[in-house]
Amino acid sequence: MRKPIRKAVFPVAGLGTRFLPATKAIPKEMLPVIDRPLIQYAVDEAREAGIEQMIFVTGRGKTALIDHFDMAFELETTMRDRAKDMEALEPTRLRPGNLATVRQQVPLGLGHAIWCARGIVGEEPFAILLPDELMIGSPGCMKQMVAAYEEVGGNLISVLEVPREEVSSYGVITPGARDGALTEVKGLVEKPKAEDAPSNLIVSGRYILQPEVMRTLEGQEKGAGGEIQLTDAMARMIGSQPFHAVTFAGKRYDCGSKAGFVEATLAIALERDDLRDEVRKIARRLLGD
Repeated sequence: MRKPIRKAVFPVAGLGTRFLPATKAIPKEMLPVIDRPLIQYAVDEAREAGIEQMIFVTGRGKTALIDHFDMAFELETTMRDRAKDMEALEPTRLRPGNLATVRQQVPLGLGHAIWCARGIVGEEPFAILLPDELMIGSPGCMKQMVAAYEEVGGNLISVLEVPREEVSSYGVITPGARDGALTEVKGLVEKPKAEDAPSNLIVSGRYILQPEVMRTLEGQEKGAGGEIQLTDAMARMIGSQPFHAVTFAGKRYDCGSKAGFVEATLAIALERDDLRDEVRKIARRLLGD
């Protein structure tokens, strides 16, 4: 029997410098796409996949992330007194004990952030969700990955196909045998040149990893950018454990960039019944059509 995926790690310690001055006092993960902050989309995706415990790897000035999933007594009391609909607050409620936090005291990269959560993860397989990468699908990306994990076990990463000229901005897999959405992973390369890339399948911010990755990260040396890279640690595990990629059936928006954030906002607005028509009118007016 495979151990179920009950825990998810959210690396949320970044400074969000690309979005200054908006992120001077507000965590970038709290920036809203329409009316939900980025972190809410990621947590909702994890819960849809059956994950119970959310682990935030935070830094200084990130208390708003914790407050968002806490009870807001004054707000909720006022809304009840005024007979306001409380439905919008439902996704922000996590059961007591289902949110844990740990500090990443020094910004040493994604691999280091994941390693900081080792004491809470323990000896269980766990998920990783990068909130900057907004994944929209039905079912969600993590639910698709959990279904694949129940089939093949081991380690899994979410991938997307991109034009080959774009691969130099991402981690890229060396593919093996394919079976539908599942691809065996033979290797991982971080930000290769387009002509050297082993494929056009890029790693897209969702992972299911076995706890052994923590011991690999323990002795991991700094890699690209002088940081401890999760990609390097995963590459070292390939061959010793099953490793597969799941091609995500859905859409990805890079909300770590300003243009990607605007794209996500427009795309999601155009999918919502309460906004679609009005946003189309606004877009036509702005474009002069």
